[in-house]
Amino acid sequence: GWFRRLLHKPKPTSVESSLRTSRSASSSPSSSSAESSGSSPGTSLARSSCPPPVSASDISASDSARWAKIYDVCICHSEVDLELVEELVSYLEGQPESFRCFLQLRDATPGSAVVTELCDALQNSHCWVMLITPSFLRDPWCKYQMHQALAEAPMANGRTIPVLKDVDRKDYPKELRNLYYIYMALKEKSFRQIRDTVMR
Repeated sequence: GWFRRLLHKPKPTSVESSLRTSRSASSSPSSSSAESSGSSPGTSLARSSCPPPVSASDISASDSARWAKIYDVCICHSEVDLELVEELVSYLEGQPESFRCFLQLRDATPGSAVVTELCDALQNSHCWVMLITPSFLRDPWCKYQMHQALAEAPMANGRTIPVLKDVDRKDYPKELRNLYYIYMALKEKSFRQIRDTVMR
């Protein structure tokens, strides 16, 4: 994985370059007239010396760490559970924060290798939600997704969010035993828990 990452270093997007321009303009007020001429109006952001705790508005702000990755959430699931996953994605994307979700059947590039798309999505997402259902446990592809997510950041606290549905504790995957999970009983309540966990 490290060699592929070295070859595929992402180029700065227009958002990132405009952020760099606004940061340099706001950090040196004396030279702001020379530097701000190249930036578009409205990209300069006021920055305080001591940043406040993370809030919903901070997450949506254009200079937050959120924009370092393409997606906020990557959803790993079985195809059998697609309807429930689509509801979850619709809920997350409809929130005031407008979470950016990767849903494989919707967002994968046609003609690209399935494994490549999965690895790229995992690397370019802040969090990975794993909907663990009986179908997930039976599907070798789902187990592969789970192992890829764990290999991507085995010690990344809070990045992997297991969500159990219709699965007993004894059937919870051994690879995830060191992680707390969300048990989906009431859909609306569980969706809120997932949202709050992603926010953290």
